[in-house]
Amino acid sequence: MAYEQTQPSEFEEKVIQISRVSKKTKGGNKVGFSVLMVVGDKKGKVGVGLGKAPDVQSAMKKGAKKAKKRMIVVPIDGTTIPFKFSIKLGAGRVMLKPAPKGSGVIAGGPVRAVVEAAGIRDISSKILGTQNQASNVYATFAALQEISRIVTLKGISLKSIAQVEAEEDAKLLEEQKRLKSVAAKTPTTKAPAAVKEQPKPKSKAAPKVKTTPKTAKITAKKPAAKKK
Repeated sequence: MAYEQTQPSEFEEKVIQISRVSKKTKGGNKVGFSVLMVVGDKKGKVGVGLGKAPDVQSAMKKGAKKAKKRMIVVPIDGTTIPFKFSIKLGAGRVMLKPAPKGSGVIAGGPVRAVVEAAGIRDISSKILGTQNQASNVYATFAALQEISRIVTLKGISLKSIAQVEAEEDAKLLEEQKRLKSVAAKTPTTKAPAAVKEQPKPKSKAAPKVKTTPKTAKITAKKPAAKKK
């Protein structure tokens, strides 16, 4: 659904999703509406709220009121977020990444609504989970909340975060250049060709020698002399 603004004020109010709900009672089904709202001042404050009421207008007012109560302060480094962050909340999974100045908001509808309400003008994002709008809005809000918590707990300024990231990027580039130069200097040695094994010569069988049988000595008996 297209985003809408309920009334002009210091906060920008956007309608993300309108759902029709019904509740079973003794008198029958009671029909109502739930409206998911995003509220922000475009200066670092943003909130998300869900309002329920019998009519849409009342539900929008309740959602905006809840969003204003749950507002957080988002740390903005110039026009973008201080560092890359990914989060998984239920079925929603969102990745937020800093972008150079002038890149604009590269994000889908639900993510765009939250980051623009917070005043982030340059950011790159990716929806890695479900395409449900409500889930992605809550996941984006939780990601910005965690970024704010990390910066507050560490007690570091946004300038120091940017400086550390720049130093890490420079080290990574130097390491890549060094590896390329080493690879270019090392000569490529061809692998020796595989030597084919020559077949073993078949061993010739020894020639058979015919053995002649020994000639048997024949002793011829002399005939007996006749008697005169």
